Amino acid sequence: MAKTIVVNVTPEESRMAIFEDKELIEIAVERTKSGHHVGNIYKGKTKNVLPGMQAAFIDIGKAKNAFLYIGDALPPNATSKNVDHVLTVGKEVMIQIIKDALGTKGPRATTNLTLPGRYVVFMPTVDYIAISRRIASEEERGRLKALVEKVRPAGMGIIVRTMAEGKSEEDLHKDIDYLYNLWNAISARAKRAVAPLLLYRDVDLIIRIVRDYLSADVETFLMDNREAYGRVCELLKYTSPELVSKVALYEGKEDIFSHYGLDAELEKVGQRCVWLKCGGYIVIDKTEALTVIDVNTGKFVGSTKLADTVFQTNLEAATEITRQLRLRDIGGIIIVDFIDMDRDEDKKAVIEALEENFKRDRTKTNVLGFTELGLVEITRKKSRQNLEGMLYSECPCCAGRGRVQSPETVVINIWRRMRTIMEGPRRQGGIVIEVHPLVAETINSQGDLQRMEQELACSIRIEPVAAMHPEVFSILCENE
Repeated sequence: MAKTIVVNVTPEESRMAIFEDKELIEIAVERTKSGHHVGNIYKGKTKNVLPGMQAAFIDIGKAKNAFLYIGDALPPNATSKNVDHVLTVGKEVMIQIIKDALGTKGPRATTNLTLPGRYVVFMPTVDYIAISRRIASEEERGRLKALVEKVRPAGMGIIVRTMAEGKSEEDLHKDIDYLYNLWNAISARAKRAVAPLLLYRDVDLIIRIVRDYLSADVETFLMDNREAYGRVCELLKYTSPELVSKVALYEGKEDIFSHYGLDAELEKVGQRCVWLKCGGYIVIDKTEALTVIDVNTGKFVGSTKLADTVFQTNLEAATEITRQLRLRDIGGIIIVDFIDMDRDEDKKAVIEALEENFKRDRTKTNVLGFTELGLVEITRKKSRQNLEGMLYSECPCCAGRGRVQSPETVVINIWRRMRTIMEGPRRQGGIVIEVHPLVAETINSQGDLQRMEQELACSIRIEPVAAMHPEVFSILCENE
């Protein structure tokens, strides 16, 4: 499947977009000031130990302490169940961030450190070899395992990445040797360092793209920044000279994302409703614990019988759902409410469509199938703040609810408050009520103003204020 990678670099942020057969399937954004912390290695200090939660909080010099589960602090095959046997308050520990801080939660950490290279992932704290599940050929898996066994440092672990398929012993040896030397440098610094301190920062988005995405199936890697273009070419000359020809510098006058229509695509990321080509649509809603996706036939009425219409809509929705999860980088628990299907073969085909499309997803994803209620459960690894969370913040009007009180509800609240006020000591003069224009319009259209003046025995003047929050109102006394 032909891929194109488009990269936009500005002083404020770097943005990446990946197309598969001219269809946008992935976007990543990294802000210069905030960056990302996944992959960073720190020498931290234990601030608090929670035996009841089998966890500890580690000071890494950031606003929020890192959260370390006991399972991520024990060496492989260890069976200790007491966190306070492993960590004590004040103890220094080397940890790596495996999940960025999200919302009120601090970053999650592990003591099982990894250093990713182009062809392998180096694991200095374990002793085993693993091969990427994406390498399907058993013969190639055996060949790669034999090569790595020859060149890996004794007692240290290696994960062979998909990029290593077909590579020589020299390629693997060079990658492992570089990572081994890097680990030695980190270890030496850790011995001298005083916690909390950053020991190793993962590479920026540009280099991660080269490391994790640029492969033989990429037709073009297009960049709009000359300095970043030079960095990428120099790196590839050392690691993969055969890929240098795929890198190109965009020199058009129009912004590269605008040129490819990507600014409009970014706008769509925050939308709940996504229309399908058949006329159906899906609705994506997020909660604290999970993401819920609802499938609807919408404008699609089919041409034969209902079962076929439903099946065709669900099948197309399955493809679009996998695309949206990748595009928005949604992780955690995902529940999909497909349109009810009676035929078992249709349900099986929808699950197979999900699984087939997820094979192209670099993030680990599991499709658990239909529940007894007819919902499909999916889990997708979550490590960084998703794209929507980076581009959007909580609405100051609805406070994240997604809706505000209706004008009718606000009017009722106003009259309720007015009755309470008028039960107290009476003041001279009339009353001025400041409200949002929509609320003022509702009061005037309902004809309640005169009735309330008679009920409360006072004059009331409604004053629209465009800048007011739709749910807020002010009741002021007006001296005669």
